Amino acid sequence: MNLAQFQEYCLSLPGVTEEFPFGEETLVYKVAGKIFALSGIGNFETVNLKCDPDEAVELRERYEGVTPGYHMNKKHWNTVDVHSGIPNKLRLEWIRKSYNLVVASLPKKEREKLGQ
Repeated sequence: MNLAQFQEYCLSLPGVTEEFPFGEETLVYKVAGKIFALSGIGNFETVNLKCDPDEAVELRERYEGVTPGYHMNKKHWNTVDVHSGIPNKLRLEWIRKSYNLVVASLPKKEREKLGQ
């Protein structure tokens, strides 16, 4: 996965915005104002993704390229090394799961706006 593929997939999800709230080097994706994915833009090496706490631990144990979320709540976020050999299909699935976790936490009106 490269930066363009990451951007394209994130922006293909309903209601997603691309922002730079932490400076011009950190690319952030939000749905309804809540972060679900972020990465460095100048140095696309890792992606931070929200994750169910139990699944987060399981993924860290199973994949060497998955570690506790860098600069994030370690219980709810994983950092995924984009050069670790994890199949793109799996990474895309994790991005979608991150998005879905955030959407599930939104008020009903917001979910309805997104078609959920």
